[in-house]
Amino acid sequence: MYSRIRLVAKTSFSGTGVARLVSSRASTDTSPAAHRNGLKEILRKSGPRRSVSSLLQERVDSGHAVTLSELRFISKRLIRSNRYDLAHQMMEWMETQKDVQLSAYDTALRLELIIKNHGLKDAEEYFEQLQSSGSLRVAKSAYLPLLRAYVKKKLVNEAEALMEKLNGLGFLVTPHPFNEMMKLYETTHQYEKVVTVISMMKGNKIPRNVLSYNLWMNACGEISGVAGVETVYREMIGDKSVEVGWSSLCTLANVYIKAGFDEKASLVLESAEKKLNRSNRLGYFFLITLHASLGNKEGVVRLWEASKSVSGRITCANYICVLSSLVRVGGVEEAERVFDEWEAKCCNYDVRVSNVLLGAYARDGEIRRAEALHERVLERGGDPNYKTWEILMEGWVKCQSMEKAIDAMQRAFELMKGCHWRPSQNIVLAIAEHFEKEEKIEEANAYVRDLHRLGLASLPLYRLLLRMHEQSQRPAFHIYEMMKLDKIRMDDEC
Repeated sequence: MYSRIRLVAKTSFSGTGVARLVSSRASTDTSPAAHRNGLKEILRKSGPRRSVSSLLQERVDSGHAVTLSELRFISKRLIRSNRYDLAHQMMEWMETQKDVQLSAYDTALRLELIIKNHGLKDAEEYFEQLQSSGSLRVAKSAYLPLLRAYVKKKLVNEAEALMEKLNGLGFLVTPHPFNEMMKLYETTHQYEKVVTVISMMKGNKIPRNVLSYNLWMNACGEISGVAGVETVYREMIGDKSVEVGWSSLCTLANVYIKAGFDEKASLVLESAEKKLNRSNRLGYFFLITLHASLGNKEGVVRLWEASKSVSGRITCANYICVLSSLVRVGGVEEAERVFDEWEAKCCNYDVRVSNVLLGAYARDGEIRRAEALHERVLERGGDPNYKTWEILMEGWVKCQSMEKAIDAMQRAFELMKGCHWRPSQNIVLAIAEHFEKEEKIEEANAYVRDLHRLGLASLPLYRLLLRMHEQSQRPAFHIYEMMKLDKIRMDDEC
């Protein structure tokens, strides 16, 4: 690995946000308002009628100045609305303009957009072009999105090869690439390699930041348990370049919880609570989750109420977190009150929120309450997703309301075209067994055909259908044909 790291001096790059793109013709109106009106076409919800590059070039050729800061503003708007193709077209056009000096941020963003629009192969080629262009400054500004893409896709070999290349170029001078590699090794359960990365950082005098220590503690928790984590934590306290905040304390508390040291975890969480950022809600929900792991309902409720004092909108993800935590600690009544709060404020009904309470009712055998909530969601305009139907199916199978379970399965089949969710084999077989018990051979055939089409058929399912055909003395050629297509044989193991 990249153990001997070549060190180079850090370089500070600043953007050229006031650069102007102008034509030789005079402009009669170059006010910011006129520019924005002229560029609105790019931000149309249905997309511009012409290519982004032609619209921008026309703007410049007509004599209107376009500032780089405006282009960055529009690209950010496009990215926020997931219109990466249009943002990429804008970045491509900016790169072709001779009088535009792209910043480190622009170059990194261009590479990130290539990854989103065209994939890793094109991104790798672009990074190679940056290196061959002779400008190491430009290449140095762009490598992190590529490394992050490897980490996201868990491509260990590719990430390690890139790190070797970066080492040869002298780019490994900050903790960020090392942190990315530690994330990758953790997600691929190579915890010993996390410790190796830390050793490299120490040997080459690369500073560790808070994330470095948090990742190191997580890895030591897996390798050497609590003692190893406490050693890392003490080293972090002694590192004057970092400040121990709520995130590190949450990491330590989580290790204690996993090891069964609940009292130690509670004490650490008390300290973490004192360090929460009163202008950011994120830390509150980390603590809420950890208090739920300890079974501490009072802590969950206290942190939830405290989080409301933070300015800004409470998101659906926040509601899902607190609802899940309350359900986990047996606080269904408290969860109902929180759900009522959300429902009173929500503009768009997100069924992921209601699914938390729906699941709690179904698991507790409260199918009538689950059905009532489902009806309430539909009345409010909620659109059931695959999880909604899965929860209801399990509840209805549990209480033997099989016709309702069958209807839910059919609705779930319609959603499977657009998602990777698949129902549990227990539910699949329970419905098939109902058809067998009721001697509904036509319904059973249609059901198995749907499962075959979706790649969900199994040997137990085919055996059940063959048994039904044998009992009714009907031919079963189509069943054997489906089994052949699914590469399932009668002598296969269940």
